[in-house]
Amino acid sequence: MSTLLNPQPLLFPAQHNPQHTVSRLSPPRMTGRKRKADNDDDLSMGRDRSRSPDDHDNDEHMNAPSSPSFDSRALGRMTKRQRQTITGRPLPLNRVLETVDTNTLKSILREICNRHPDLEHEVLTIAPRPTVASALGILTGYENTLRAAFPYGGNSEGDYAYYRVKGALVELLDALSDYTPHFLPPNESQPTNSLTFLDGATDIIHRLPNWSTAMHNHHKQTAYEEISKAWVLVIKEAAKRGAGVQLQYGDWDTKVAKHNEQSGGRMQAVVNEIKNSLPGASEVGRPRFGMGFPMHSGGVSVRSW
Repeated sequence: MSTLLNPQPLLFPAQHNPQHTVSRLSPPRMTGRKRKADNDDDLSMGRDRSRSPDDHDNDEHMNAPSSPSFDSRALGRMTKRQRQTITGRPLPLNRVLETVDTNTLKSILREICNRHPDLEHEVLTIAPRPTVASALGILTGYENTLRAAFPYGGNSEGDYAYYRVKGALVELLDALSDYTPHFLPPNESQPTNSLTFLDGATDIIHRLPNWSTAMHNHHKQTAYEEISKAWVLVIKEAAKRGAGVQLQYGDWDTKVAKHNEQSGGRMQAVVNEIKNSLPGASEVGRPRFGMGFPMHSGGVSVRSW
């Protein structure tokens, strides 16, 4: 009865010692945090298992220390992997050819063809065909060399001057003897090209020096003879095509007459041939309009220059 009559007072948490209250209430709170941390760890482990190795590498790169010593070491390792050994080596062919001048390159090409004759045809096939302008330009260059070889002062027609320029003179005539057949039929199929080249080549012959010693003039005399044969050959071929219309409209009869005058009459055979080949020209016993003239391709031998 006394117990019922004197009940124990109710104790509320606020009436207890704060230390006991904290000790009773703290563990649940800490337990909740631990559970939350455990859940977070489980989620992070799950994410880690689902990520690729590249993602981990990126994280390590982002979390790597940014100290100067680390950067220098990493850069050094990268440089060692990328660096290649430098050693001497010869230039490739295209760079070597860039350093070679035109005359040396020509000499090299001639030497290769001399050592390997079978390559000559290949070179001739690949090389562009010389034009009338380019050929006359080369001949003009030889002529300029001839002019430059003359001695200063003195008799320009004497023996001393002749022997001074003889080498250059022979080189010019050799070049002329090589280029002329190239523009003759049947190697050259266009009469206009042949006539144009002969016109320029004859002008060069007109400008060849005259010598006081008669026998030294045989170079020029022979050149006139051989160029006249070339003119006759081309005129005959042109007369076969279109009844010589190309000769008429090209005013070639006037040009040939002028060449003959400048040569001192040494090209009279060419004048006669073009008169007989032009339309309307006639001679007793010869056909009109240039029809029926035979070809004498073997009659031109300019190599004797």
